[in-house]
Amino acid sequence: MVEVERLCKRFGTIVAAEDISFQVAQGETFGLLGPNGAGKSTTINMLCGLVAPDSGSVNLDGQADPTRASVRRSLGVVPQSLALYDELTAQGNLEFFGRINGLTGSRLKERVKTCLEMAGLTPRRKDRVATFSGGMKRRLNLVCSLLHEPTILLLDEPTVGVDPQSRNLIFDSIEKLKSEGRTIIYTTHYMEEAQRLCRRVAILDRGKMLALDTVENLIAQHGGPSHIEAELEDAPANHEELAARLGERGLHIDGNTIRFETAEPMESLAGLNRTALRFRAIKVETANLEDVFLNLTGRRLRD
Repeated sequence: MVEVERLCKRFGTIVAAEDISFQVAQGETFGLLGPNGAGKSTTINMLCGLVAPDSGSVNLDGQADPTRASVRRSLGVVPQSLALYDELTAQGNLEFFGRINGLTGSRLKERVKTCLEMAGLTPRRKDRVATFSGGMKRRLNLVCSLLHEPTILLLDEPTVGVDPQSRNLIFDSIEKLKSEGRTIIYTTHYMEEAQRLCRRVAILDRGKMLALDTVENLIAQHGGPSHIEAELEDAPANHEELAARLGERGLHIDGNTIRFETAEPMESLAGLNRTALRFRAIKVETANLEDVFLNLTGRRLRD
């Protein structure tokens, strides 16, 4: 459905994308992850024909030129910056974008009604967008891209700055669109979003692709160890004996609390259970996509 082959783009001395390649199957939600300035938005802009690559190719549903009208009709694009007219109503925005995409008459009316319902904005359909909250604008921004029922959706950080309720509605909408067979490319730097929505992700940094795989495989390869913390009823008397019994070399003991890293958390928990220790609480922190992200891109602040 989507094939990207060795895309490259420079802006002067800045490398925005270098040798970016991936494929996305029909009905898949694919994540493009990276810190600010990683090249996510530039990649999206090349996919929809807003930016011409210096080299490489894009193929969307069998068509190679995203600047052609016939190709763009298959695309729904949700830009990172809100693309709405504040002085128009919610319904007015939808009618405007619907007409741009060739909808008229009863078909336009039907699609506007459906999209207002999807965004939860039917009661506010006649209010100016300038009066909307950030979450409401984000929801409207999303459904404006769905009016013409595109087969491919390019979502560039669609949940920036929204409240939990709006974020959850957007997630539900994306999962519904995926179940309908839409192909979705989703850019974000919120790892929990990608882990919920995407089976496969690519991690970008400074225009380069650092990794591409399923979320499960990336966590196994780059996530690092799990962490276990156990609070005991009584402080252990013999630290060395306890470490030997658990088979953990990096065991840390602080009063009646023990902490250690493990590659096999379930086996380690079984080992704890075989001791004569009495526990008040046990906490297990397994590796996740955020650990992968930080291990690959580093922990330094980005401006």
